[in-house]
Order: sequence, then C-alpha cells, then structure tokens
Amino acid sequence: MIARIIGALARAFLVVLFITTPSLLLPAITQDSAEAVALVAIFAAVFTLVEYGSRYPSMVEFRFAAPFNRLRFAGLFVTVFLLSLIFRGMTQPDNLTEFITLVGRLVGYVIDLPYSPVRLVMESFVPVVGNEALEVIRAAVGLSYVIALLMLALFIVALHLNRWPSESHAFNVWVNMPLFEPTLGVDIVARLNRDAIINVVLGICLPFILPVVTRYGTGYFDPREIESAQPLIWMVAFWAFLPASLIMRGIAMKRVATMIATLRQERADLAAQHGGDWQTI
Repeated sequence: MIARIIGALARAFLVVLFITTPSLLLPAITQDSAEAVALVAIFAAVFTLVEYGSRYPSMVEFRFAAPFNRLRFAGLFVTVFLLSLIFRGMTQPDNLTEFITLVGRLVGYVIDLPYSPVRLVMESFVPVVGNEALEVIRAAVGLSYVIALLMLALFIVALHLNRWPSESHAFNVWVNMPLFEPTLGVDIVARLNRDAIINVVLGICLPFILPVVTRYGTGYFDPREIESAQPLIWMVAFWAFLPASLIMRGIAMKRVATMIATLRQERADLAAQHGGDWQTI
C-alpha cells in the first residue's frame, strides 16, 4: 500500500509538472492564465492521485500493462516541453531554443507535402500570421508529428520484444480496461477486434481530418484570436498526439483479442484431448 501511494504521488507530481511546463518556460504569462493553469493542474493531480492510489482503477486503461501509459505520457510531455522551448525562442532565443527550432523546421519542410497533415495545419495560419511566426509554427507541427510517430514506433517495438503485455502472468481485462464491459453484446473477441479496427482507422484519418474540421467545420477556431503561445502549444501537441494514441490503443486491443482467442483455443484443444468441455472465457 505504501509503495502504491508513493507511486501515485510521484505520478501526480509529474502530471503537475507536465501541465505547468508551458507556463514555466514561456515569458510574460498573465495572471489569469497562471490561475487557470494552476486550477487544471490541481484537478489533474487529484485525479491521478485518486486513480493510482486506489487498488483498482476506474478510468485509466492498461494501468497494469506497462509501458503503454508511460510511453504515451512521455511522448506528450516531450512534445509540450520542446514546443514550449520553440515558442520561448521567439522572444528569448538561446542556443538550445535555436537548435530545437532548426531541427523542427528541417523536419517540417521534409514532411510538408501536398495534402499532408503539416500542410493542412499550415494552411490554417498562412493568411493571418507573418513569415517568421509561420516558420515557428511549421517547426512545432513537424516536431510534434515526428515525436508522435516515434512514440508509436517504440510501442510496436516493446510489443514484440517484451511480448506485451506479459506472458509471465494473466492479463486481467476488467482491471486494465475498466471502461470496457466484456459481458455486453457480442463476443468479447469480436468486440475487441472491431474496436481495434475503429481506433486504428480513426487514428490514421484524424491527422488529415482534424485540421480541416477545426478550420472549416466548427467555426470556433480563428488563428487571429490566439494571443499567447500556450493555446497553440496544446493545440499542436494534441493534433499530433491524439491520432498516435488512438492507433496505439487499437493495437493494444487487437493484442488483447489475440491473447483471449489463443487461450480459448488452448482450452478447447485441452478439452478435446480429455474428452470434456471447458467453459470458454
């Protein structure tokens, strides 16, 4: 219990650090922005402390199946941190911010192809921002998508090298997927496979859909109304992170479905050998 509480406190601290990173790195943060960030950080810290301090989760998926959540958090944290440094370099440049911006620009130009996610995002800002700001946004967008792809690649490597989630102990669907009801509707394997396909397809399509929907479909986004870098940092970070996270979730659900199907087949074969019936899971 003590180890669980210490782990929950450490995670809550990391969440607070993650949310407050742009405010800590960017200059000229208004009092209203600081208060709003502090409120969100406190709420997130309490949620993390309650979620990881309890023995059984209520919302967080794959809590006992590392490194799924660790990779996602690390990827988003690194993205927000690097984007904060890029935008900090617009007013307080130094060697580190210039280097990160240069790398981001290079990546942005390489993947800024016609109809690419980067091009679609850039088209939202071309009419209303200057060339200097546009180059910074290109660097941020390009770097964000590269980090998201790297996060996805690391998860696939961990999936195969560590035989994720684990072969040393049973995978508890209820504990690791608290929002998934295994007894509802059709067979659990069929539902997991269906949800896996939906998540992967949605994750592939979102990088192309989100910029277009945000610009033309909602009416709530106007680049001219962004007065500080913080909203832009979070917007760009989640534009890149959300699709990669959905693809990771789809791959994870497919893996769980395969594990359940394999276990059922093993039990069926064992039952056939002994001339009896085993109850399926």
